[in-house]
Amino acid sequence: MVKFVQPRQLKTSAGDIRRVGFELEFSGLDVATSAEAVARSLGGSPYAKSAAQWRVEGPLGDFKIEIDWNFLHKLAAEKGEHANTDALLDSLSQAAGLVVPVEVVCPPIPCDELDALNDLVEALREAGAKGTDESMIAAYGTHINPELPATDSETICYYMQAYALLQWWLVDQHHVNTTRKLSPYIDLYPESYVRDLLKYDAVTVNQLIDDYIDANPSRNRALDMLPLFCHLDNERVKAQLKDDKIKARPTLHYRLPNCRINDTDWSLAREWNLWCNVERLANRPKALAELASDFLDADRPMLGVARQPWIQHVDQWLKENLASA
Repeated sequence: MVKFVQPRQLKTSAGDIRRVGFELEFSGLDVATSAEAVARSLGGSPYAKSAAQWRVEGPLGDFKIEIDWNFLHKLAAEKGEHANTDALLDSLSQAAGLVVPVEVVCPPIPCDELDALNDLVEALREAGAKGTDESMIAAYGTHINPELPATDSETICYYMQAYALLQWWLVDQHHVNTTRKLSPYIDLYPESYVRDLLKYDAVTVNQLIDDYIDANPSRNRALDMLPLFCHLDNERVKAQLKDDKIKARPTLHYRLPNCRINDTDWSLAREWNLWCNVERLANRPKALAELASDFLDADRPMLGVARQPWIQHVDQWLKENLASA
């Protein structure tokens, strides 16, 4: 079983163990069966808030199990406290589980307790959860929401630069499903923005927010910074983007990995461990500056950076420079 590696910077600036949340999207199960699998693997008590929403309160916190279907959520809201006993909603919920994504939203979990999630994945797999490769139309994914060590502009910028340098390599390493690549939900940062991002010398949070939104005016990015930026300056973000779905939270929102939960070779830990390459690079400023220089030097007039050679360069560079970091 693959173990979750620890991030290079394990604690926050306040001295607390950093936490990370995960969101898993899949089909093949209804919400009740999914909630029972979560409770069985991690302990706790499953209960229905409605036919569309279940909860499991356990030792690791409050897990949310929901059907990602706005219509069903609306019906459940209209039924209020009677929603979880309504026969129509129950039938819709069970049917939707076959074709509409169910989402398990984990609470923020300390980074040194993540191995427990291996049991969660195994329980959902055994119950019949079906992941990314089982649907030609649904782009089921895994979202990773890591708490940053600090939220000063320098730390945020280092993480954004590290991800930007690795984004093409990460698509390759995660084996991102073709349907998900073609969907608008996990777009990469434009290359022109990456160049601008890498050229920052000193930068304020306000400039990071303004420049990011100017180049990425959407939640649909593989590394979505809007939740963190809303947490830091909600008014600034909302003045530029009118999207009620942007929810403030003090984390990054990384949504690139697949959720191949029915594949016995797939591991949530492996997806997290790939993300930790961003962690390693972000916390080694000299190495980060070196790789940034390589990217800018590889830029060709009118053509930009050649993608496949850059992926190969990153792969070799990481092995030589960060393998033991």
